[in-house]
Amino acid sequence: MASLQRSTSSGSEAGDPQIDERKRKRMLSNRESARRSRMRKQKQLEDLTDEVSRLQGANKKLVESIKAKEEACVETEAANSILRAQTMELADRLRFLNSILEIAEEVSGFDVEIPEIPDPLLKPWQIPHPTQPIMASANMFQH
Repeated sequence: MASLQRSTSSGSEAGDPQIDERKRKRMLSNRESARRSRMRKQKQLEDLTDEVSRLQGANKKLVESIKAKEEACVETEAANSILRAQTMELADRLRFLNSILEIAEEVSGFDVEIPEIPDPLLKPWQIPHPTQPIMASANMFQH
């Protein structure tokens, strides 16, 4: 019987205005809490959407930067290949000219100082620096 009395006394049928007021306030409080919760979730969703957009933009910039650097690297490698080929060609020319000097020295009897030719592929940091700059042609760097 006691449980029956509790259920009827807690309901709105009891007619207790104080209980009805508490129930109404609790409902209002729950509604407000639910509204705040929905607003927080909406704000979180907007923040995450903004962050996704920002990160996608940053990612796009990084991809473009990487692509530009890769292209620059390919161009630099091509220029290096050309310079290596020119270095080898000039080293061959120098060897040829030195052999002519050796022949001229033997024939004429004059003592000609012939410098040693370093191998640029074995020690690229010791490539001899010419006294005059090597002029490059305009079509040399086209591929």
